[in-house]
Amino acid sequence: MSNAWHQRLATARDARLQEQRWRIRHVNSRESVNFASNDYLGLAHDPRVQAAQAEGARRFGAGAGASHLVSGHLGIHDDLEEALAAWTGRQRALLFSTGYMANLGVLQALGDRHTAIFQDRLNHASLLDGATLSGARSRRYHHQDSDDLERLLESSPNPYKLVVSDGVFSMDGDVADVSALAQLSQRHGAWLMIDDAHGLGVLGEQGSGCTESLTSQDVPILVGTLGKALGTAGAFVAGDAALIEHITQFARSYIYTTAQPPCIAAATLAALTIVQHEPAHRQRLQQHIAYFRQQAAQLGLPVAASYTPIQPLLLGDEARVMTWAARLSQSGIQVGAIRPPTVPNGGARLRITLSARHHRRDIDRLLEGLSRCQREDALCHTQ
Repeated sequence: MSNAWHQRLATARDARLQEQRWRIRHVNSRESVNFASNDYLGLAHDPRVQAAQAEGARRFGAGAGASHLVSGHLGIHDDLEEALAAWTGRQRALLFSTGYMANLGVLQALGDRHTAIFQDRLNHASLLDGATLSGARSRRYHHQDSDDLERLLESSPNPYKLVVSDGVFSMDGDVADVSALAQLSQRHGAWLMIDDAHGLGVLGEQGSGCTESLTSQDVPILVGTLGKALGTAGAFVAGDAALIEHITQFARSYIYTTAQPPCIAAATLAALTIVQHEPAHRQRLQQHIAYFRQQAAQLGLPVAASYTPIQPLLLGDEARVMTWAARLSQSGIQVGAIRPPTVPNGGARLRITLSARHHRRDIDRLLEGLSRCQREDALCHTQ
């Protein structure tokens, strides 16, 4: 590299270090109790899912070897797409290698200068980036504020309107009012796109997410990831046949990348069968959520109003977040330490995620660790 490039990298590094926002990868220890994972149902460790992946690798190979539109699309991919479409009540589904690529691909394929995209301010970065990539006019409405969204829709002259929202917001754990968004979108001739990455497998009587009671007419575009409650990797987009065919033809992040490994598709089919036929995993998870919230309230911990597995502890101060996370880590407890720019300024938090794989003793251990952090903070302030 030239000296100019080295200087540019050093300047960016120094600025991030000065802000005390430098990110570090941590190697997850098997001895620690993990409250930072999105493996909500514990299926990443289910022996049946692991066995299906191993058998899939033996039958189909470890990798697909090419893109879906060249030679990488196998029968196991077809089987998974059909199963996902049926599960979500859509005509068709289309596999992507990651959730980020799915959101980029959909928005890039649908958006152009004639399109207006309206997004919740707290949408995932992949949705915000996808709108930018699309070349469409993009507006962001206040979080969960239907009145603000309606104001923006009414003032838009664009002939094609697309409303986009997370189903479950990944940093706050609150759930979008999808029914209200659907009604508002239909009233203004807009399509609605929901990214239910953190709801699929967790919400709904059948575990099919926050759109379970809604039709494809209400939510024409549904995105889901496979690497969270389903415990594998990849993502999909579900909708009617015309939508899926359009995305297949025009989404660059679908066309120009290697297909999902077939062994992952096999593992996902096994995980999906478990989700559909074993509701005990969801029930156990809901019991954990209720117990954690009840105990946290008794301790006076600043837990956000979330009834999903995502339980943010809103500490506000970034240094305090990092101190609490370090103390917990020393006790063998791993939590997510989330700071700006991932969340707004002043919104630093511990992002605690619960899983059906946890035991009550694990949650008690976490609560004791949080209570200890709270006591140590109080001691510091009285000295």
